[in-house]
Amino acid sequence: MRSSFLAATALAGLFSLAACQRGEPAATPPAAPVATAPAGAVPANDNLNAVLWVQTSTEYQALARQTFKAAADHLDQALAEANWDALVPGERANAGTGLKPAVIMDVDETVLDNSPYQARLVRDGKAYDEVTWAAWVAEKKARPVPGVVDFARAAAARGVTILYLSNRAEHLQEATLANLRAEGLPVADDSVFLGLGTYVEGCEQNGSEKNCRRQLAGREYRVLMQFGDQLGDFTEVVNNTAEGRAALMDEYGDWFGERWWMLPNPTYGSWEPAAFNNDWSQPVEVRRAAKQDALDYAQ
Repeated sequence: MRSSFLAATALAGLFSLAACQRGEPAATPPAAPVATAPAGAVPANDNLNAVLWVQTSTEYQALARQTFKAAADHLDQALAEANWDALVPGERANAGTGLKPAVIMDVDETVLDNSPYQARLVRDGKAYDEVTWAAWVAEKKARPVPGVVDFARAAAARGVTILYLSNRAEHLQEATLANLRAEGLPVADDSVFLGLGTYVEGCEQNGSEKNCRRQLAGREYRVLMQFGDQLGDFTEVVNNTAEGRAALMDEYGDWFGERWWMLPNPTYGSWEPAAFNNDWSQPVEVRRAAKQDALDYAQ
């Protein structure tokens, strides 16, 4: 899910060495020597390991494949049960029984792998912005997440419409659908793309939240499953704090692995700003300190 807020790709601060002294501390500690990075050294980046893991680890491949394989095993059951619905009650204004079946899929890091874009940010020491993101989307080079093509084709073969509910802006629709089609994903028609900015009569969208577009999907379809890489891909996150997110998991945790299917994405997401009060205007050092403070050292 590519959200409107910035992704976590900020540069680390200057390299430094902390002075260390054995025995009793001196009355006036000596000044810590400052080391500069050697010529040609790669600067530290908060997102390096995360992007490397997505691009090179067999563990990521395995997690993605097993998610889609397990979901495929539930398709027939979902189709057979008339009351099966993957929308939370507050987002279902009409009965889903008797409507055409559909699956809602987020696009970024759920269907399409944008790790090359993230890798460029790491390489160049930059952060997400709308200009570079739109340029990447226009390249139409994103590859499918492992396992998604087989699942989507299996669903389409059963008469299930794939709805691509994305926080890619509406003006990126053409490039997005072309990318999906080129990678073998079923695209029934242009209407299956529900991008950021989609008008939903009678519903006021809050930022990049997807609840209005899920309601729109529910007016025409019985939603069998939802797929995403962020909690907000499944239900509205009103309180994006650790406590608010935990409360949603307590309420809907049993839906995962049956009606909701989560893909791994350590590179960006709303989980990150939840650690620093969702305030991206803070200096990177302040945000990083808040994230470190959020770590659990007790276990």
